[in-house]
Amino acid sequence: MSGSPFLALPGAVVGDPPDEAVAAHYGNPMVEQRRLEEGRAIVDLSDRGVITVAGPDRRSWLNSMASRALDHLAPGESAEALFLDASGHVEHAVHVVDDGERTWLVLDGGAAPGLATWLDRMRFMLRVEVADVSDGFAVVAAMPHDDGFPVELPDGALVWRDPWRQVLPDGYGYAAEVGHAGADWNYAEAIVARDALPALAGAVRSGAVEVAGALALEALRIAAWRPRFATEVDERTLPHELDWLRSAVDLHKGCYRGQETVAKVVNLGRPPRRLVMLHLDGSDTILPKSGDPVVGLKARPEPAAGEAAERRPVGAVTSAAMHHELGPIALAVIKRSVPADLELIVESHGIDVAAAQVEIVPAGAAAAVDVPRLPRLGIRP
Repeated sequence: MSGSPFLALPGAVVGDPPDEAVAAHYGNPMVEQRRLEEGRAIVDLSDRGVITVAGPDRRSWLNSMASRALDHLAPGESAEALFLDASGHVEHAVHVVDDGERTWLVLDGGAAPGLATWLDRMRFMLRVEVADVSDGFAVVAAMPHDDGFPVELPDGALVWRDPWRQVLPDGYGYAAEVGHAGADWNYAEAIVARDALPALAGAVRSGAVEVAGALALEALRIAAWRPRFATEVDERTLPHELDWLRSAVDLHKGCYRGQETVAKVVNLGRPPRRLVMLHLDGSDTILPKSGDPVVGLKARPEPAAGEAAERRPVGAVTSAAMHHELGPIALAVIKRSVPADLELIVESHGIDVAAAQVEIVPAGAAAAVDVPRLPRLGIRP
């Protein structure tokens, strides 16, 4: 993929990983957040990967492997799905839309070749064709307040609309719906031909639409508690830990890899880790980076005079941003057992940054169903 024409716009500053191929901002990330939130701006996500699956068996075939039902996906309908390993860990997260002839999968760019290769190996005798079309197609994003887009899209563009705003009928939400931070998350992605990007950048130059960088989008995403594969997922991630069952998992669907673990954790256990949002102390103007340790401060029962609280590692920051209203915020994955009221510290750049925890997946997240206790052997009622 060649360099994006959006990087030639005035004020463009190249981003840091995982967004190093697009603009982080165009001079004022805070203003860009407001533009984006108000539905007036577009975001260049041309570094995203795009995979197509063609053929008459495409939807039923994808349905057999994905965490969400895709076999009856109507043309233009949006879905989100995960591909899991045999132990239920997240291997890929895709945004899915079908055009009636092909099913389109959008994912973080670096993951596209691996998923395309794996899908191609799984074709067997089915009538499907898999192609990584990232060199020919690109993604631009917006937060439109209606069914439209803030700029006129080229012919043939497909729009994917994020289902994160509410728990889907066959999903499950650990976070309470009342007051959920994602209720107003009206995010959409448009898949366009890559040769249409210069015209879209030209629309920004002419004033037909405004532009926002990746930092603006990240700040709004974090504030909406919205997980992203490139930042929140590691080799141990279960979808439950990120509250991803609300938008990307169909609990009434079986027969996909990792389904047994998904059902077991929902019905019998609790997620071993959990996603939280952190309100960070901004007095030191330090913004943590991904991987910075989160530690809990636990007071000793009978501390000696001058003895400091015990520091225990409890997790790590996955993404952080400066929000135009909330100030410095972050998402972090921490141990399930960490109490909701425990004082937390983020160790970043050699400084302790105080962090107030907002539960997304609650520490006391209960099983989704009541399982009767079986009598112990040898004991009769």
